[in-house]
Amino acid sequence: MPKPQQPLDLSGVHDFDFFVGSWHTHSRRLKDRLVGSHDWEEFDGTIRSFSLMGGSANVDDTEFDTPEGIYRGVAPRAYDPKTGLWAIWWIDGRNPHGALDPPVKGRFVHGIGTFYADDTLRGKPIKVRFTWSKITPTSAHWEQAYSGDGGKTWETNWIQDVRRVE
Repeated sequence: MPKPQQPLDLSGVHDFDFFVGSWHTHSRRLKDRLVGSHDWEEFDGTIRSFSLMGGSANVDDTEFDTPEGIYRGVAPRAYDPKTGLWAIWWIDGRNPHGALDPPVKGRFVHGIGTFYADDTLRGKPIKVRFTWSKITPTSAHWEQAYSGDGGKTWETNWIQDVRRVE
């Protein structure tokens, strides 16, 4: 006897529709993470975001003009209607055949998207958090934070403001 299917949660399937298009980005990033550093670097970049799979997935093609040089990456995202969660991965152009980081998973609540993952940094377990906020038709704010103490405290290490180009 087959199990009854759970109803699909499509409530968040369009949460990233706002990001489809071309964007200019300004980033502030800590040079060293989870070591008490207060030394930030700033740089600009571009992001082109495309919708896939009828809106239940999308991908960003990103280029950052960092002080170390051009840095490219790809951020695929996919929505799971069984859980109502988005998953976000990062493919680093500096090591495109390297292992993918664990995806951050989460959802938007009251216009703020919060996504978490367990990962490692310098061989030690950490928690990762992405936050999307201040979303308008022409701008958005993104932050990345790490926790080395299981989520009790967080260090924001990358702040990005994006402005729509087209």
